Amino acid sequence: MKRFKKNLDDDNGNHSEKRPDSDIHSFLVDPDRKSGYNPMRLMGITVVCLMVISVLFSASVILKDPPSDGIREASQTRVLQVGSEKGSEDDASQSFGLPKDKLLGGLLSAGFNKGSCLSRYQSVEYHKELLHKPSSYLISRLRRYEALHKQCGPYTESYNKTLEQLKSGHNTGPSECNYVVWISFSGLGNRILTLVSSFLYALLTNRVLLVDPGVDVADLLCEPFPDVSWFLPTDFPLKNQFNNFNQESPQCYGKMLKNTTISNLNRLMPPSVYLHLVHDYDDHDKLFFCDEDQHFLQKVPWLIMKTDNYFIPSLFLIPSLEQELMNLFPKKETVFHFLGRYLFHPTNQVWGLITRYYEAYLSKADERIGIQIRVFDIGTGPFQHVLDQILACAMKENLLPEINRQQHIISPSGTNKSKAVLMTSLSSGYFEKIRDMYWEHPTVTGEVVGIYQPSHEEYQQTEKLFHNRKAWAEMYLLSLSDVLVTSSWSTFGYVAQGLGGLRPWILYKPENRTAPNPPCQRAMSMEPCFHAPPFYDCKTKVGVDTGEIVPHVRHCEDMSWGLKLVD
Repeated sequence: MKRFKKNLDDDNGNHSEKRPDSDIHSFLVDPDRKSGYNPMRLMGITVVCLMVISVLFSASVILKDPPSDGIREASQTRVLQVGSEKGSEDDASQSFGLPKDKLLGGLLSAGFNKGSCLSRYQSVEYHKELLHKPSSYLISRLRRYEALHKQCGPYTESYNKTLEQLKSGHNTGPSECNYVVWISFSGLGNRILTLVSSFLYALLTNRVLLVDPGVDVADLLCEPFPDVSWFLPTDFPLKNQFNNFNQESPQCYGKMLKNTTISNLNRLMPPSVYLHLVHDYDDHDKLFFCDEDQHFLQKVPWLIMKTDNYFIPSLFLIPSLEQELMNLFPKKETVFHFLGRYLFHPTNQVWGLITRYYEAYLSKADERIGIQIRVFDIGTGPFQHVLDQILACAMKENLLPEINRQQHIISPSGTNKSKAVLMTSLSSGYFEKIRDMYWEHPTVTGEVVGIYQPSHEEYQQTEKLFHNRKAWAEMYLLSLSDVLVTSSWSTFGYVAQGLGGLRPWILYKPENRTAPNPPCQRAMSMEPCFHAPPFYDCKTKVGVDTGEIVPHVRHCEDMSWGLKLVD
């Protein structure tokens, strides 16, 4: 080391003119020189210096660049998702904070302005994951339909050309674009069901669906197709006749068949036909569900449809449509679920009603239970037998806990589970009685039960705008439930179960103002019921039980003569 030091000193050229850092330099190259330091002490000082530097660096990074709101929100989202989604295999990805599929597995198109309809992409944050994945064939057919709608929608060149046939009263041959015009008719639940039915029929027959907005459809539903509206123009030539269309109208298909044969109709070939598919339709109107009649209707450019029925189950019984339906829906009970989630997006006004109520009363509960009450009895409620039936069903199926009438307080064991019960009814009486029951008595399980009802309009007000906004909001809120109880025959309940992908417990229809025993039954599928199906074999031209023809079309639980799709 002395020789090495000497060489360094020689390199400096002048021992008397040392560089300012020569002492430090010498210390580093010769730690043994007389300076009072030793190797162990030097090592300790070095370690301490490194620790101080590390602490100072970490502090500077934290102070300089605190976590952004986005990171903080993402962190909170992950925690919430882990807590709310645990135990669900389908939602396993959510526990790791992965973004939810806002396009529902390709069901929805991405080509929309998000601000114009917030529910289209936000609804995935409130609904559970789709029960099943839509088939690739359904997705491709929806994209093809959207392209057709863009080509043939209102005021396009193709639309204007086909409209000339209607105005002239002559069918001049095959049209580039053919149409189904849906007439706004009946209550809101019926209209939602019939819109799905009409759209599927349009999809199957390569037609474009045009929707009569009536008094409120545009206020309730966002546009479902990109680029071109689905609403029928106000200057449509037949629009002023819609309210007067019935079975006696000369354009009515059933009426035409009474006066002539399909062979004669093929020679006449009108440019438009009115389809009367309302619950009071007769045997001639019901021939719409026969293959021979479908072949004729395929040549008519304009089909004007009025219906209050979910007629999709009978489409599955038309041989020429059967294979296409099988390709679209391998799982038969998903028809309304998929098409409903595709078509029905609440407008921003209605979405505000839904999200504000959900966040205020339902979001923090461990479990959400929907109870939809529709009473067909004459007179003012609440009726004791209906209340008894609701409670009997909820207790029997372990949807709600029993109350303890002997004790005032039940000692909590661990963390008390909370249940939020959303009730919908025209009357407030059932809500008040069940709310008071859980307020005045503890539950035997220690669970905390909150009872909520958004509105009580007392009677149905079909033409009132804000009434229908609240009705649509309540249907949608019910669809966000974990479990659902619905009333027999109620299209309001059908919409909720279909959108939510839920198999509800259906309350049997009471007879003679007596609570039925058993009080309710679990639904076979989440599909709505077709209340007025035809009972006719088109091939043999005789009456037949259409609920016994194929295994996936069965009679409904709540209406023995109705039809529904099952798997």
